[in-house]
Amino acid sequence: MDSYIICGTPRTGSTLLCDLLASTQVAGNPDSFFMKDVDPFWAERWALPVRNGVSDKGYCAAYLKAVIAAGSGQTSIFGLRLMIENLDDLTSMSEKVYPDARSDMEGLQFAFGEILYIHLTREDKLAQAISMVKAEQTGLWHIGPDGTELERLAQPEEPRYQFNRIASKIEELERFDAAWLNWFDEQGIIPLRITYETLSQSSIEAVGLICTQSGCARAVA
Repeated sequence: MDSYIICGTPRTGSTLLCDLLASTQVAGNPDSFFMKDVDPFWAERWALPVRNGVSDKGYCAAYLKAVIAAGSGQTSIFGLRLMIENLDDLTSMSEKVYPDARSDMEGLQFAFGEILYIHLTREDKLAQAISMVKAEQTGLWHIGPDGTELERLAQPEEPRYQFNRIASKIEELERFDAAWLNWFDEQGIIPLRITYETLSQSSIEAVGLICTQSGCARAVA
């Protein structure tokens, strides 16, 4: 494999998985490179191009080149975290660069080489929904093992119980998972399935499985 794509939904442990894979120093430097309104800090850090009158195809080609460099780090494999709401952003970009591709999968293969698709899910949808609602309410999305804030997107607020909001999130998260499954089926993709529950209980096993199936484990063999 030349690359892997973590196909996830919010609150499935994708940040932890990306950090663990990057820490191996052989499995790329995965992140969410395809999203609307990329933070200027990350745009500069990833050396993303600016349009400045460049054609759509030229801009998209430069963007793909930049993220491959950022997502590979100092390794020979490219890693990407992708949420379902950003799938169209990625595929439309690959279509502009590779208009002869006959499918989404072929366009992504032209861009990233042979790809291992990883479907990261969470079996306990209630817990996932509560986690998402709590993060939205408090503004705090990620904390370190010692309680240090790692990612805050809004000012602190006290969490509060909201039955309807939680129920709505469960439905939304189920739709997200179904959308990934439908896309895999349409593209003829059989992904490697990893759950939040497995990742939280045996992160070493999950990372080892990805490294083995992507081929980067050979780099340290």
